[in-house]
Amino acid sequence: MADKRDEIGKAAADTPTALNAMVGVPRSELVKSLGVLLGQAAKQPVPFAKHLTNYGKDVVDILRGNSEIAPSPRDRRFQDKTWVENPIYKYSLQSWLAMHKGLTNWIDDSGIDDADQARAHFILDIVVDALAPTNTLIGNPAAIKKLYETGGQSVIRGLNNAYNDLIKNGGMPSQVDGRPFKVGKNLATTEGAVVFKNEMMELIQYAPSTDEVYQMPLMIIPPQINKFYANDLTPDKSVVRYFTAQGYQIFAVSWRNPQKEHAHWGLEAYVDSLVEASDVIMKITRQKRINVSGACSGGITASSFLSELAARGDDRVNCFTLQVCVLDGRQDDSDVGLFVSDRAIELARKQSAKKGVLTGDDLSKTFAWLRPNDLIWNYVVNNYLLGQDPPPFDILFWNNDSTNLPAQLHSDYLDIYYDKRFANPGTTDFMGHKIDLTEISQDGFILAAVTDHITPWRASYRNTGLFSGELEFVLANSGHIQALLNPPGNPKAKFFTNTQLPENADEWLESATPNEGSWWPYWAEWLGERSGNMKKAPKSLGNKAYPPLTKAPGEYVFT
Repeated sequence: MADKRDEIGKAAADTPTALNAMVGVPRSELVKSLGVLLGQAAKQPVPFAKHLTNYGKDVVDILRGNSEIAPSPRDRRFQDKTWVENPIYKYSLQSWLAMHKGLTNWIDDSGIDDADQARAHFILDIVVDALAPTNTLIGNPAAIKKLYETGGQSVIRGLNNAYNDLIKNGGMPSQVDGRPFKVGKNLATTEGAVVFKNEMMELIQYAPSTDEVYQMPLMIIPPQINKFYANDLTPDKSVVRYFTAQGYQIFAVSWRNPQKEHAHWGLEAYVDSLVEASDVIMKITRQKRINVSGACSGGITASSFLSELAARGDDRVNCFTLQVCVLDGRQDDSDVGLFVSDRAIELARKQSAKKGVLTGDDLSKTFAWLRPNDLIWNYVVNNYLLGQDPPPFDILFWNNDSTNLPAQLHSDYLDIYYDKRFANPGTTDFMGHKIDLTEISQDGFILAAVTDHITPWRASYRNTGLFSGELEFVLANSGHIQALLNPPGNPKAKFFTNTQLPENADEWLESATPNEGSWWPYWAEWLGERSGNMKKAPKSLGNKAYPPLTKAPGEYVFT
């Protein structure tokens, strides 16, 4: 059963929604799309009648035992043999599948435009997943078996889990058993110290683990939407630990979790903090240049930082890395992106302005309800119907250790989605200059992930056309988080490389070279060529001007 819970945890970590959760989907947009579909059915009843008739025929075949309707072999919900061997459960499953099939075909044949079709399919999937027979005690054979095997204890434990979630988790099913994990004890344990601190961030310097280190240090810029220790999760999954072992001087930014009183913190303030942090790094390491790496929304912040430096004529950054980051987001990157309208953007802006922050809980709920099969119903079955604890999965523990976004930063991110500033150089004011990534001529390393639903890899590939320096694009074969936490030794790991960067992403993939193993060593080699010569490792952290303040992982990680 532990293996099954591991599958649930990995599915949740790798299947977040494609929609930008910072915008969300207003109910009015859902109602509008549904209204278009129903209105079309009233105007043209023939397609609806045709598919209703076909559904009736499917039901007759099911009752006679002649139906071949079956779920996808990859659908984990219906692996139990009871769905095939028991006629009642088989009827329940096939009837549900027939309903889904009939509604899907009706939408495809409705005559509404492609955008409304995509919205309708999205709504349909949410509703149909909610109605799946596996989501009820009597309709789930595994839950009935567990009830019998435990003498009813599974139901009691399930009710207790549901009560705890109602009281402590806002009514959402818990995705992770967090009891085995403690930040600073078995997560974020690499030796280091906070060497600089301001109201917005802490800067952590990690202790070298080699006699010699590269001259140029690396500053890691995490997303503001999550805590920084994804880069130092467990010892075997720690980016920080791996790269210090390769001779790199690693510094990491740890953003403070903002509260209502920090509503005014915007992207410009975060960039100012990065300028300040990079000043400190250069003084501690006695170097005039550094390298930077930013992931997800941290990549957006890093790109804004690079643009600001370019406008100043400041060449302190020698090379940069962007990981699972989209700078030129478009509605057609995913079907659900079609819900992102001007009205939806302004509504999202007003809501966070009223609260002062976009809360981490709100973001988590948005993600969950836009991918309910993997992020809600899996846990309803596991936690409530089977009466089991959710999996103790380190990545999900980190993912649930959420942070807020200050209202101004949220508004700035919405502006980026709206004004397309990175794809339209010289059109948007920022910190006294016009955003222009073509002025960034440093070498860049861009990582994307094949099954990434947050930052689709083809959208990430568009980043290669935004900068003027020499770029390397690498495609890992995992999802958004699993691609990043991909240490050597994983037998399933694979990544793709290509020295050519054609305009079209699929052309790049067609001629790309598959490479077995983790992409970390490949990045380490690329970074090593751009990190200067080797020198003796420092004997202590910080310096006289910036002495160690607290041990890593610092204090802001606990806010």
